[in-house]
Amino acid sequence: MSKVKSNINSLPGPEDIHREVLSNGITILTRSNFNSPSVSISGYLQTGSLFDPDEKLGLADFATSALMRGTVKHSFDALFNELESVGASFGFDSGLHTTGFSGRALAEDLSLLLGLFSEVVRHPIFPADEVEKLRNQLLTGLAIRLQDTSDMADITFDEILYAGHPYSRSEDGNPDTIKAITRDDLVGYHKFGFGPRGMVISVVGAVEPKKAIDLVHRALGDWKNPKQRELPPLPELKILDETVTRHFKIAEKSQADIVIGSNGPRRKDPEYMAASLGNSILGQFGMMGRVGESVREKAGLAYYVYSSLSAGVGPGAWTVNAGVNPANVKKASDLIIKELKRFIKEPVTDEELSDSQANFIGRLPLAFESNGGVAASLVNIERYDLGLDYYRRYPDLVRKVTVADVLEAARKYLDPKRLAVATAGP
Repeated sequence: MSKVKSNINSLPGPEDIHREVLSNGITILTRSNFNSPSVSISGYLQTGSLFDPDEKLGLADFATSALMRGTVKHSFDALFNELESVGASFGFDSGLHTTGFSGRALAEDLSLLLGLFSEVVRHPIFPADEVEKLRNQLLTGLAIRLQDTSDMADITFDEILYAGHPYSRSEDGNPDTIKAITRDDLVGYHKFGFGPRGMVISVVGAVEPKKAIDLVHRALGDWKNPKQRELPPLPELKILDETVTRHFKIAEKSQADIVIGSNGPRRKDPEYMAASLGNSILGQFGMMGRVGESVREKAGLAYYVYSSLSAGVGPGAWTVNAGVNPANVKKASDLIIKELKRFIKEPVTDEELSDSQANFIGRLPLAFESNGGVAASLVNIERYDLGLDYYRRYPDLVRKVTVADVLEAARKYLDPKRLAVATAGP
């Protein structure tokens, strides 16, 4: 067996990923790794900020942040003391479509970890005093955000690109909406949002698959919530018909931030891999790709500059972000747009593509160096229905992208005449 084939077969695949769906709708993915005494869990529940009313934006994030502030059996302090007593950790993260979770513990404490997770997602009590402490922390975070040029440029960009679409809204809300959220709102969000249907959990580490599945079943198999809501459908996104520029003023700042871009593919769109490789060439690989070479290295107009491609369940975004001296906003923006025009006019070189392909394939094993990385990767293939053999097929998927594919993807998504241009600073 060749070394290359051996490396490919060491990646997660159908024969060592075990998948089972419980009768209540929970999907379990497991993979054993006895090289470490630990175990990691990762996953998501089908609830997120798409449920937030406009007047109470930030509700999903607020409720998710409050889950571990107290349950029917444990106070805030007691819950964390129990985790810390065995060196375990656990946390939640609210998103648009889903609420993610992850944790780790020694394999011998997996039952304890799953038991506490079950308690937190099923029986939080949202103690009034803890809710108010959390509210103050959220308001402080929002006040800091208002003075952050990078954050406000990102928010302004979303408001332009996704105008009239749920993706235009800030998941964190704003001071007025956070102040408007009551404890009853948090209880109601949990009551109708949290449930087993559509939940995915992966368990990776020093545990046999059958035992891992049995432990998840014991902790969550009897969970039912007939009141659990379906996520609202996404409306069609109206594509910009011209370039829109907007500035968010933050006085007395020594830096301005720029976000320039347009719509990108969904994760399951056929152009995703070509766009991803193209994004690497545009502003990721080496010294941040072409925009890094042009805007930062040659012109010296940016403290940092890079491109990014966000692709999920719904329409993504393809952007170039830069931090600059406020005096250089126009020069840097013009040069970025010039690079975008070149990117859709001229094909990337064979060398640029082959270098990025080698980078994509070479770094793949790094995602599986830890149990947490494997657990997150298994969740990813389930979320986007990529197939249990996805990581085995991945090198071939990368290699088959051509220079023409990259150019076609760039021309489909990056139209220099229809860009969202957001800036924040003095």
